[in-house]
Amino acid sequence: MAHAVSGRVPVHSHRSSRVPGGMPFLASLALSLASCSTPAMLVSGGATAGVAVAQERGPTAAIDDNAIAAGINQRWLAYDWRIFRDVSTSVSEGRVMLTGKVARQEDKDAAAELTWQVGDVRQVYNEIEVTGDGDIIDYTRDTWISTQLKTDLTFDQKVRAINYDVVTVGGVIYLLGIAQDQDEINRVMEYARNLRYVRGVVSHVLLKDDPNRYSQASNEERHVGQ
Repeated sequence: MAHAVSGRVPVHSHRSSRVPGGMPFLASLALSLASCSTPAMLVSGGATAGVAVAQERGPTAAIDDNAIAAGINQRWLAYDWRIFRDVSTSVSEGRVMLTGKVARQEDKDAAAELTWQVGDVRQVYNEIEVTGDGDIIDYTRDTWISTQLKTDLTFDQKVRAINYDVVTVGGVIYLLGIAQDQDEINRVMEYARNLRYVRGVVSHVLLKDDPNRYSQASNEERHVGQ
């Protein structure tokens, strides 16, 4: 039976969060999120219909995931714009991965609770770090890491890079998606571990025949996922 690969992998080799845009930008964004249609969200999220068809999850799931992400953003903006600013969301078949850095534990908890309020959310991986107000994130380096890994996966014909979300926060790579087989997962992890500046790899990648892709999260799983 195929199993999920989920957990933190330390590495020994030397995020992508949102850049603050100010309250006017956030207000206009909130209005656009509330008014746009589901197909429009799919396109504005960076995925065309052709991309969605090529993904393992299929076009219907891709549209549903974009609707979930929009619902999460709306709740965060209504609650506290700083959560929207500091936390990133990746969604794969109703499985939601939260990444970023916040100043307070209550912000991390609130982000997860608000996420669970969105319909069709089946799992929440709360990878948000609580760091305090004085923490500095090297966005340039994190962006370089994510871009380099995506490039490596794209040019490897044995990896279906389109099925992976890659986010880097503070030198830690977070992965969400669907793998064709264990060999593909091993190749992805090898690329990630060997990149410069990477401090660790956290994977929430499932094999395509893993039954957990379709299972509903129980209350116990809900709290573990936070």
